[in-house]
Amino acid sequence: MAVVDIFNGDADGICALTQLRLSNPQDSRLVTGVKRDISLVAKAEIKAEDQVTILDVSLDKNRDALEQALALGAQCLYIDHHFAGEVPEHENLRVIINTAAETCTSLLVNKVVNGQFTEWAVVGAFGDNLNKPATALAESIKLNPEQIESLKQLGIYINYNGYGAALEDLHFPPAELFSLVSQHSSPLAFMQQDTETFERLEQGYKTDMANAQAVEPVQDLPHAAVYRLPDQPWSRRVSGVFGNELTNQHPDTAHAVLSDSSDGTVMISVRAPLNNRVGADEICRQFPSGGGRKAAAGVNSLPEVEIERFIETFSGYYADLK
Repeated sequence: MAVVDIFNGDADGICALTQLRLSNPQDSRLVTGVKRDISLVAKAEIKAEDQVTILDVSLDKNRDALEQALALGAQCLYIDHHFAGEVPEHENLRVIINTAAETCTSLLVNKVVNGQFTEWAVVGAFGDNLNKPATALAESIKLNPEQIESLKQLGIYINYNGYGAALEDLHFPPAELFSLVSQHSSPLAFMQQDTETFERLEQGYKTDMANAQAVEPVQDLPHAAVYRLPDQPWSRRVSGVFGNELTNQHPDTAHAVLSDSSDGTVMISVRAPLNNRVGADEICRQFPSGGGRKAAAGVNSLPEVEIERFIETFSGYYADLK
């Protein structure tokens, strides 16, 4: 029997697993990848009687592999907030899924572990751009405004690190970053004690965001804006957090950030308007390799010939909501 931890490589996945393993330490095998690498269960090589935890990846994208693992006799805990589709019923499967726009996996795990490591849940929620619930949770444990801002920035930086077409695009492979942060029961302690890791994330983020902010939109309408970034590692790293920043600055506008890839396709990050967090997943699921959640979704690889149709679909969806 082995303990297998499968988790999204973004802030939410990392912070969710950090809470679980601080609460229940295990010598586990880590299965993760870049944020867009979500079909992870099939890669885990699960065997009979394995104890498997799956965090922050869509069950809909992992259903077949999950059912195969259950058929082998694995015990599975599945916690997530993305579109799930039909959920298998099995005595070896425990599922906690909530697709509400104002929650995330870290917030769900916070309840599972009875709030033992709530600061890490706050970081995960900020990383998913859930600023209101993250702030409310932080205030409930009496954090001051300076501490809350520090956790917000850390969530943004960890989330930023997960974006890229391949691990080579990232500053830290997500498994390594999890191993570094999960040594600390408090994210505030992590920032104070592991200054090398924190500063590398912070400086990378600031440099990449400066590059992105110099790019002019290819479409700039009151209801929907589209940006296209060049084929560079920085553009793939910054695509999601740039979309979050744009959405925070223009809360009534939906945003799509397209990042060119060397194979002639584009990677897309979509953010629904902050004041109407719906539709991102519906739009992206209309395209192969697309998925996500109501407020934030994406398409992993879209051919050039499909870009015009994507922009029309994206812009038309939010125009109809006006």
